[in-house]
Amino acid sequence: MAQGALGLVSGSLVGYSLGLVGGGGSILAVPLLVYLVGVASPHMAIGTSAIAVAVNAAANLANHARAENVKWRCALVFALSGVVGALLGSSFGKVVDGQKLLALFSVLMMVVGALMLKGRGGVGEPSVRLNWQNLPKLVVLGLATGALSGFFGIGGGFLIVPALIMATGMPILNAVGSSLVAVTAFGLTTAANYAFSGLVDWPLAALFITGGVLGGLLGARSAKMLAARKGALNTVFAALIFVVALYMLARSLGLV
Repeated sequence: MAQGALGLVSGSLVGYSLGLVGGGGSILAVPLLVYLVGVASPHMAIGTSAIAVAVNAAANLANHARAENVKWRCALVFALSGVVGALLGSSFGKVVDGQKLLALFSVLMMVVGALMLKGRGGVGEPSVRLNWQNLPKLVVLGLATGALSGFFGIGGGFLIVPALIMATGMPILNAVGSSLVAVTAFGLTTAANYAFSGLVDWPLAALFITGGVLGGLLGARSAKMLAARKGALNTVFAALIFVVALYMLARSLGLV
């Protein structure tokens, strides 16, 4: 019962993060499952988080779609390209040592966090559309992000948001909403691969999803308020990445 309650609370935090920044779902879900809920196997935690994050991302996508924050054509091109990469990346990730996977994950997170802080002053172009200039960038970055997402067993929002901004120049609020299309697609692809190997705890995933629905509603509202302040949403996004990355790195190295 205690594990179930922790799973429900953890799901709420994950849902809030997805609603707020379009990412951070698996950044939070994997360490929460391993260190708080008590899932012994990092690979089981990755598989379980993938399905929970994918479903919660779909729910949060509906919230952002109603607010017209989603650039659908750009998002769909990115997501379709990334699914191929996610399938390949998740196949490779299953054969890598779990603790090494968490350490590599944390280092990658810190690099992305630094990039987000560097570009936090940019406003972006709200009228951006899919065109022949950004199409190749969306395909290439989608493939690369999908591969990393599958390899590390993450929904990938913390990679997708910067990648969408880099490819199209869209504002971060649009990138957050649009990223959830790919987060859903990548998560389902990775989860299917892990489920095929029996690496998903379905009852725990259900609790995560339940908690994530409420958290996602609150997160989407917070994102809209922060987006009105220049650079605030980027700063929150990067800060979340740094805090969790440092903790994960310390745990994987046995320092805490």
